[in-house]
Amino acid sequence: MASKSRFPASWQRAMLPLLLLDQLDAGPAHGYAIAKALTDRGFDPLKGATLYPALAKLEASGVVSTTWEEGQGGPGRKVYELTDVGRTELAEQKLLFSGFAQLVTNSER
Repeated sequence: MASKSRFPASWQRAMLPLLLLDQLDAGPAHGYAIAKALTDRGFDPLKGATLYPALAKLEASGVVSTTWEEGQGGPGRKVYELTDVGRTELAEQKLLFSGFAQLVTNSER
């Protein structure tokens, strides 16, 4: 029996760029490690069909850079790293999200 998500899937999809940048702030990582770390943090598992296009968009926008790591006895893989522009973007997005979350949770009407 599949476990039920804690949050609507649309929330995680909407927040995916921010989640990826935040995870890469911990250091460079390949896609599988990023997905595993997010799952370990409590997010729903990411499928490659969702993860890799999102990482490609971040790379195209200049907030993430990639290098190729040769495999040791296996295939090579891309390693993703936050750029300086990415760190600035992450800080701005976290500030915006914090303000948004306050608006959602503010009970004063």
